[in-house]
Amino acid sequence: MLSAVLGRRSSSLCPALPTRLGSLFLPPRCPQPSRLPSCLGSCRGLRQGSGPPPGAENVKPLDGVRILDLTRVLAGPFATMNLGDLGAEVIKVEKPGSGDDTRSWGPPFIGKESVYFLSVNRNKKSIAINMKNPKGAKILKELAAVCDVFVENYIPGKLAEMGLGYEDINKIAPHIVYCSITGYGQTGPKSQHAGYDSVAAAVSGLLHITGPEEGEPVRPGVAMTDLATGLYAYGAIMAALFQRYKTGKGMHVDCNLLSSQVACLTYIASNFLNCKSESRRWGTAHASIVPYQAFKTKDGYIVVGAGNDQQFATVCKILSLPEISSDSRYKNNQQRVLNRKELIDILSARFLEKETTKWLELFEGCGVPYGPINSMQQVFSDPQVLYNGLVMEMDHPTAGKIAVPGQAVRYSQFEVAKPTPPPLVGQHTVDILKGTLGYKDDIIEQLLGSGVVAQHELP
Repeated sequence: MLSAVLGRRSSSLCPALPTRLGSLFLPPRCPQPSRLPSCLGSCRGLRQGSGPPPGAENVKPLDGVRILDLTRVLAGPFATMNLGDLGAEVIKVEKPGSGDDTRSWGPPFIGKESVYFLSVNRNKKSIAINMKNPKGAKILKELAAVCDVFVENYIPGKLAEMGLGYEDINKIAPHIVYCSITGYGQTGPKSQHAGYDSVAAAVSGLLHITGPEEGEPVRPGVAMTDLATGLYAYGAIMAALFQRYKTGKGMHVDCNLLSSQVACLTYIASNFLNCKSESRRWGTAHASIVPYQAFKTKDGYIVVGAGNDQQFATVCKILSLPEISSDSRYKNNQQRVLNRKELIDILSARFLEKETTKWLELFEGCGVPYGPINSMQQVFSDPQVLYNGLVMEMDHPTAGKIAVPGQAVRYSQFEVAKPTPPPLVGQHTVDILKGTLGYKDDIIEQLLGSGVVAQHELP
């Protein structure tokens, strides 16, 4: 079957790839970059300035890109979900029966569906395969041969033991962009350590700088190290696809939690690397800007930031403390940082005198950054959140109507809309075997009967 798939693939796809990025958009599975394009029609190609083809008003940038997704939990699924939002066909590979680990993470559940799983798996198809069975591994190789991107988040070497490592897949699919997401990287002294968000956040220093002043380290309320890694992987996959447009060759992309979070330390890391300035926990405050933090009000909290002297003077005016802005101890940000405690004590006492809504009214239109600390109910009642389309609703086959956070970016030439709901375990197994790989019904029945694959029947 594998050779048949490879044969179909190479004979039916366009043999040409552009030699220069930007001169032509072609589907990404063109395997021969040695000649200039001679098949613009079959490749749906467009020369620069030729205008869009008929019906291309809402063509998404990754339409025609197929992704084989062997990731679980958060970082990988978050990356592939974002790619799916841009039009990629995402084939999610799951263990028969239990599926992705997060399918059991709860409560809360909607019916039998984990809300955690639902949050990061829209716009995907699910195929349930026993990867440890040689026949299952063979199916994955066949799928890799007709996919553009292979994403996995196993401990380094684990997939190679099953013949599914990068070197194995590269031999049969040299066009593949193979993205590995791990805790610490493919090599090195910690490469075999399991990768978990909280641990990587600790090792990378994020927990060291997060928490109340003089208090204990605090884990961020959402798995930011996982999510940052997912966004790095998302961007790296896009970059690798662009590189393939130039060269015709795939590559291995190595993403890991530790590197992602250390890179995100930005100015905190730079302070140490250049000035040997060790960081500390500041709660909601900022090490280098004062005032820039949350203040307790009569009934809640408000965050106010004064990034320059004019903004600080405005804050003092709103708080009816004009004498503070002219005080030599607070005349500029450097002085305010040096005299932080005294200044914050004065401001904090004044903020306690009014309710949050009253302070919001007073700050409205002043030009100073400010805002309340919202609960989830308040977040999803916020008019700007609603206006930005950050609630995405779908009809799930068993859970009914569900809602998840929407896509963060808007595009002028296409819409990220009408998502497909997160799949059930193995919901698309038969469709993928038949439609993508061309398996015959009798072979599919044998695979189902032997437990190599599984199909979830809809109610």
